[in-house]
Amino acid sequence: MRLNHLAFVPMLAGLLAVGLLAGNGHAAELQSGPQPGESLGAFTVTKAAGAPNDGVAVGQKLCYRCRMGNRPMVMIFAHQADAALAALVRQLDDVVAKNEAKKMGSFVSLLGQEPKELAGTAEKFVESNKVEHVAFVVPAEHAAGPKSYKLNPEADVTVLIYRQGKVVVNYALPAGGLTDETIQKIVADTSKILD
Repeated sequence: MRLNHLAFVPMLAGLLAVGLLAGNGHAAELQSGPQPGESLGAFTVTKAAGAPNDGVAVGQKLCYRCRMGNRPMVMIFAHQADAALAALVRQLDDVVAKNEAKKMGSFVSLLGQEPKELAGTAEKFVESNKVEHVAFVVPAEHAAGPKSYKLNPEADVTVLIYRQGKVVVNYALPAGGLTDETIQKIVADTSKILD
């Protein structure tokens, strides 16, 4: 009886190791928001800053995603207006400017607890980073983003690259995940909505 019991120990250890490896592999793949091929629904925001020529006044409440229609777009949900976001937005600002003829656009939804504070942060961010073509908005569901989008609270930044109202590429990044390498990948992936 004791021999049989001991024989199960290595097998049990092996099963635990496989389970842990499978668990780690799954946990490493963070998902947030609508996935490639899924449609993007409407949600209400207030424009806070940026993109002065998009036909939307600062302070206007609307569905910005609806207003931009089927255009090629990059939508970002961000919890932090930090240096990493600035690096991404500056590059997207250039891409949008170069693709004006294709009616490309981009907007950042800042997430947090205080809408007035978020609007002030957006205004300062746009001014200090000289953002001209990327709009900044504050969603009505400003704490966690629109419920229908199912944004993962573990994602500090969610980037949705879409066209015709459908996601082509999705990036879900934890805090610190918006690296120079990832920014280059995001910018390169905008070509997928510009063909």
